[in-house]
Parts: sequence; C-alpha cells; structure tokens
Amino acid sequence: MTDRTGDRPGDRTGDRTGDRTGDRRGAANAATVLRTVLEHGPVARSGISELCGLSPAAVSRQTTGLLRGGLLRELPEPTGPIASGRPRIPLDLHTGAVGGPVAAGLHIGVPSSTFSLVDLRGEVLARRAFPYRDPTDPRLPARIAHELAGFLARFDTGRPLLGVGVALGGWVRPDTGTVVRHPALGWRGMPLAADLSRALGLPVRVDNHARAVAGAEMLYGPPAARRSLVHLFVGNVVDAAFGIEGTVHRGPGSAAGDVAHLPVPGSRAACGCGRTGCLQATASDTALGAEAVRRGIVPDPSVPLLVDAAATGDPRADRLLRERARAVGRAAALLLDVFNPAVMVVTELSSVLHEGYLDEIRAAAVERSHVCDEPGRIISPHAGPAVLPQAAATVLLDPLFRDPGRPTAG
Repeated sequence: MTDRTGDRPGDRTGDRTGDRTGDRRGAANAATVLRTVLEHGPVARSGISELCGLSPAAVSRQTTGLLRGGLLRELPEPTGPIASGRPRIPLDLHTGAVGGPVAAGLHIGVPSSTFSLVDLRGEVLARRAFPYRDPTDPRLPARIAHELAGFLARFDTGRPLLGVGVALGGWVRPDTGTVVRHPALGWRGMPLAADLSRALGLPVRVDNHARAVAGAEMLYGPPAARRSLVHLFVGNVVDAAFGIEGTVHRGPGSAAGDVAHLPVPGSRAACGCGRTGCLQATASDTALGAEAVRRGIVPDPSVPLLVDAAATGDPRADRLLRERARAVGRAAALLLDVFNPAVMVVTELSSVLHEGYLDEIRAAAVERSHVCDEPGRIISPHAGPAVLPQAAATVLLDPLFRDPGRPTAG
C-alpha cells in the first residue's frame, strides 16, 4: 500500500468553491452519491440521480470528483442495451485490486489485538491476530504499532492506504483520539491516535468498539440498522452503543454506552462495585472464563476454548454457554425496552459462531421485554467472525462516506 499524503482518495470532490455554504452542499452531495453507489452499485449516473434525488448535473460534478479521487471507478461493460446517445457506463466503488484504496483496522483487545485490511465495501482482505501475555505491559502500545507496521508491509500491494481505524473497549474520545479509561489495559488519558500516527506515519482515528460495530452495521449491514439500532458488546469488556438515522450517539465527552453495571435480572454475581448482578460480573468473558475453570470444563479461563469444547460435544460447556446467553438476553431486554430499536445487534462469541446460542439470547430477551415480541429483531453482526476486523477499519471509513473530501485524520 502507499500513503498518498496530500492526494488521498476523497481529497477532491469536484464541487468545492471555497464558500462555506458551497462547501457544505458539495460535501453533502458527494456523500449522497458515494452512499448511493455503496447501496446500489454498480449503477449508471442516471440511475444515481433517480435513486438519490440529486440533479443529473450535480451527480455528474460529484462523480467526476469521486472518480478523480479514486473512490469510484467506471466498469468496462455498460448496463442494459446500448441505445442511441451516450452509453450508460456503470459506476462502482473502487474496490479493484489495482488502485482501489484500503483502510487498515486495529482492534485492541485482551489478551490479543487483531490487524486487518478492509476495502471500501467493508470486505476484509487480510487479517492477523497478535496475542500478548501481559495486557498491562507499558510497552504494549509500542509493540502493537511495531507489529501493525510489519503487517502492513507484508500485505503492501501498492494500493492507496487511507489510514488506520482503531477500536477498543472502555471510554474512548474520538474527537481527541484519546483513551480516557481502559481498566483492563491500565490505560488512562492515553493519546492513542497521536502516538500511533507518529509511529506509523499514517492518519489514525480511534473509537470505542461497541460504537465501531454499530457504525459498521449502519454502513454495511441491513437497511433497518440505519433507522435505529442498539448494539450490545459482550467480551472481556461489556458495553453498548445506540444509533438512529445512521448516526451513532456518543454523548458529552463520548461517554455513552457504559453498561458494565446494568443489572441483570436474576443474577447474584458479586461485582467489584460492591453490588450484585451487574452485567460485567455476570456475563463478561472474564467472568465466564473463570466460571468455566471453576467447573473444571477448561484448564484456562478462555472463552474460545469453552466454545470449542461445546462444539466438540461437551455438555457442560454447552450448558454454561447457554446460561450466559440467557443472562445476556435478560440484559438485552432492558435495552430493548428503553430504546425500542428497529434492530438489536449482539456481539457475543458463541452466538456469532453458532445460532443456537443466539436463539437463547432471543428467547430470554423476548420473554423479559415489555415492547419486543419479535425475536428476529435481535441479530448477530452481519460480518460474522470478521466483525471486529471490519468494525475497526470502519472507524476510519465511516467519516469518509459522510464527507469524501475531508481528510481521514482528526
């Protein structure tokens, strides 16, 4: 990949006049065209105009800029029969192996991180896990940057690299690129975006992983997700995100989504906060792994090991995973009642890999909810096991689709 600093895809949209009102209008029109092609492409210019309501002249201006910026490409075959006049050349996002831009994704987790390369349609082209023994090692950020640089060098095919999207748990402020608080990593007030950008020489954006997944669902997932969505993330860190009309809510200080201490009906699990029944203490991977070891199901507190044991027929592992799924469902019911979203997305390892556990979550949620009697509104992420690699890169790609002319940094 190459970093075309100063000439990145999307730097020129063809409709920027220098006037602020014109800039806003041009940015909105460019975003409309790009999103229309994302949702309906390949599509001819005349089709774009019909689908999005912009005039043919406005579509022509924007597609010219987006083609020049490398975000769109013309396909070699015209759509439909060729009549008299200009051929209806179809346009699509530039995802081709030659020249199509890509974004790097970095999901920082416990006890491993994941690197990825993702194209404009959200397809994960490459990924790699980077495990570590001590997530609180003060050298970890530098080690992650070094390993990520090696990953990018290994998969460098000459395609333009837009930058790096980073997703992680805890309290994250995208506007400043700062990790305000991540207890499991021991990070407080860390200027992660600036540190990684300096180490990699690339634009970097960071966000909370629950919001990142919500953003990916709204950008690439089912149409209903764009109307309204609640996302519940259950891993070593438990948090949530809410989005409406295609925008994820962050709240003052970007602190929205902390559901670690949401009460789980029926749970008596002791929490470090001094109460019992908190979601983090009841259903997190940390709690589940410890309980799996206590019951003698697995030798190490690893949820992937537990899921593997269930898949190979261990009834104890299956029983424990179903217990967790029902607890997650009871907590999900509370969020359903508060937000009543069109779609609720649950990222939880066993239910992402095996729908039977998702059915347990659905059944428990519908049984407890006062407003939701449709199990089908509760879904797993559309990307399946690639959810986090895709979501991390979407932290960088989503702002691009909102304003193709805006620099990817910041």
